[in-house]
Amino acid sequence: MSQVETMINVVLPDGSQRSLPSGSTGGDLAKSIAQGLFRKAVGLLINGEIRDLASPLQNEDTVKILTADDVESYELLRHSTAHVMAQAVQRIFPKAKIAIGPTIQDGFYYDFEIPDHPLTTEDLEKIEAEMKRIAGEDQRLVRYCIPDVDQQLAEFKSQGEKFKAELLDEHRNDNPTLYLMQDKEGKTVWNDLCRGPHLPSTGLIKAFKLMKVSGSYWRGDEKREQLQRIYATCWWKEKDLADYLHRLEEAERRDHRRLSKQLDLFTMHDEVGPGLVFWHPNLATVRSVIEDFWRDEHRKRDYQFVFTPHIAHEKLYEISGHLENYSENMYASMEIDEEPYRVKPMNCPGHIMIYKSRLRSYRDLPLRFAELGTVYRYERSGVLHGMLRVRGFTQDDSHIFCRPDQLESEVIGIVDLIDHLMKTFGYTFKAYLATRPEKSLGSKDDWDFATNALENALKAKNMDYEVDHGGGAFYAPKIDFKLFDAIGREWQGPTIQVDLNLPDRFDVTYIGEDGNRHKAIMVHRAVLGSMERFCGGLIEHYAGAFPTWLAPIQVAVLPISDRHHAYAKEIFEALRKVGLRARLDDRAETINYRIRECQMEQIPYMLVLGDKELENKTVAPRHRRSGNMAPLNLEAFLLQIEKEIAEKA
Repeated sequence: MSQVETMINVVLPDGSQRSLPSGSTGGDLAKSIAQGLFRKAVGLLINGEIRDLASPLQNEDTVKILTADDVESYELLRHSTAHVMAQAVQRIFPKAKIAIGPTIQDGFYYDFEIPDHPLTTEDLEKIEAEMKRIAGEDQRLVRYCIPDVDQQLAEFKSQGEKFKAELLDEHRNDNPTLYLMQDKEGKTVWNDLCRGPHLPSTGLIKAFKLMKVSGSYWRGDEKREQLQRIYATCWWKEKDLADYLHRLEEAERRDHRRLSKQLDLFTMHDEVGPGLVFWHPNLATVRSVIEDFWRDEHRKRDYQFVFTPHIAHEKLYEISGHLENYSENMYASMEIDEEPYRVKPMNCPGHIMIYKSRLRSYRDLPLRFAELGTVYRYERSGVLHGMLRVRGFTQDDSHIFCRPDQLESEVIGIVDLIDHLMKTFGYTFKAYLATRPEKSLGSKDDWDFATNALENALKAKNMDYEVDHGGGAFYAPKIDFKLFDAIGREWQGPTIQVDLNLPDRFDVTYIGEDGNRHKAIMVHRAVLGSMERFCGGLIEHYAGAFPTWLAPIQVAVLPISDRHHAYAKEIFEALRKVGLRARLDDRAETINYRIRECQMEQIPYMLVLGDKELENKTVAPRHRRSGNMAPLNLEAFLLQIEKEIAEKA
């Protein structure tokens, strides 16, 4: 009987149970399953929480042994590597004082106060080399519960570790812990105030790189101490590190701000203000083509286009709830005829006004209003980023007003449109069904009805999706689509929301078959999102090489010498006549120089015209990627390029 009392049962990921002696750790559990698993184990997931491998287990715990194959293991790896970096910094700069070092996406950072020494690139190389030595020492990381906070505070202060002391004093009642880094003899060589979790030892750390140094302030307060922040990345394998660094290089090459200068796409001006985009002719052409395509696809689906004012009386935003819940993102009111007005942050109240302009019958529904509507929202200057985060932008906004029995089919129609448009632009994507959050408006029945309609639409389209539990807006469940670009990065994409709030606020109704008023259902949806963000993303997706149907200039006509100018002009006029966006470049530069310029401008096709082309009445196409093509007559070239454009290849 006494033996039974000293045993505990834990639940494994497959639902099976395993009995272990009381006091067993995650390492003991891994050993009991297989020695191979124990050798690969780096940490635990206990009841969904990441923990050290040495953590003791409790009866009925649900436990997963983490290895490098598990995504959760990166938290352990990067957190532990941050401690290795901090130790390395203090080995090289003994006067350095450490602040905090959290994990971030793809890596971590650590803040330091280093008296009278600004860190340099050469310093980062030295720190990396010292980190490799520490990793090679295979130091153990041991969790230590602080028994006497005041004694530990005194020790930190005597060491000059004022930041650690401040944090410890702040968390003195939270069972604070140190992580000790011990050599093979068990001697503690370094420690940090930390709640963990960590890897068992530094020997598991193989692939890392220090990326850059920036300034920061302690606790983010510019009145406090100025610190130096080292950013780093860390991976389990050298290949993964190399792949990540390559992705960064590729992302830099594709940066829409850099490409904008090369391709003359857009600018922003201090005289005008941050976050306000000026579209130059090249990018304005791309936007115009996208908008025409967008309108054509909406016409096919019986959308009606509307336009709404850029300003409205504050009363509108009082009714909508924006003044109450969104005012920090709205621009200050302006007084007109002694009445307060606001520039619009959203298009939806305006579409509701159009809907409510007359009585609607059940026979009128669904009504699908679409607008490329420009809105203005205040974004803090620190988060503005090229075209991807701006203050003035145009949304491809649409609102559908329908009956409850029409909701599911309407959502299916939207999903179909999203699928078609995103595939046309070359994006793959993933759908997320975001359900009711803890704080929300509306009844459970309304939420269940709306959520089921969204989920049934995804199933009807055989679309893979994940459920984002509690991720819905306070007023609506939604489907979010995440786009994946040419180098696998994730972008914010289309969204579909079933609104359970505004129809109540604005009394959006229709007359049903029974002659009574019924609340209409309102669906918000944006396919492209904002034109600014979408086009900025496209620049990076295509690395500036827009496909022929979108390219600002589709064909450049390049006569080799003066005697070919007349023929080149004839070809140029023929291209323009059929609607191609063409350029005639008959400057007195060498043909190689002009070809190189076209390549730099990412023009899809060049028609090089010399003596043979003039004599045979042909053109010599050159593609920006594949180079010279076989000569052919103009009609054949037109058939080829028009087919490519029509198919949006």
